Amino acid sequence: MGKEIERKFLVKGEFKNFSIKEIKIDQAYLSVDPFRIVRIRNAGLKSYITIKGIHSEGKQGRDEWEFEIPAKTGREIMEICLPGKIIKTRYIVPYKDHIFEVDEFHDKNEGLVVAEIELSAENEYFEKPDWLGEEVTGKPEYQNSNLRK
Repeated sequence: MGKEIERKFLVKGEFKNFSIKEIKIDQAYLSVDPFRIVRIRNAGLKSYITIKGIHSEGKQGRDEWEFEIPAKTGREIMEICLPGKIIKTRYIVPYKDHIFEVDEFHDKNEGLVVAEIELSAENEYFEKPDWLGEEVTGKPEYQNSNLRK
């Protein structure tokens, strides 16, 4: 079992010129129950199924399992997912000793840009780049499973 400890921020400035990789992503959900989120993600030529547990009260981490599946299978499963799909471009942006994943949303969420950083501990220190804005960690309206609506 893996643990996901991440913090999420709105993006307020230019970040693309610092990006080292760009990935086109579409994702949909088989379950959005807060106790068990099950997501299918097609990212470039790869597909993944991800299962996420509930956030522990007062903590940022949660259990997470992610498995690569054949791309054809990912596309087929996406056809039976709940209504609403997320379409975004992910930019991989290194900064100091960390990597930020910056998602630029398209379609119904056009204009929204959110950066995430995965940490190894809840109290891990990281430097914030100038383009990082308000922290939205834990705010339901910025969770991808809710943005699909």
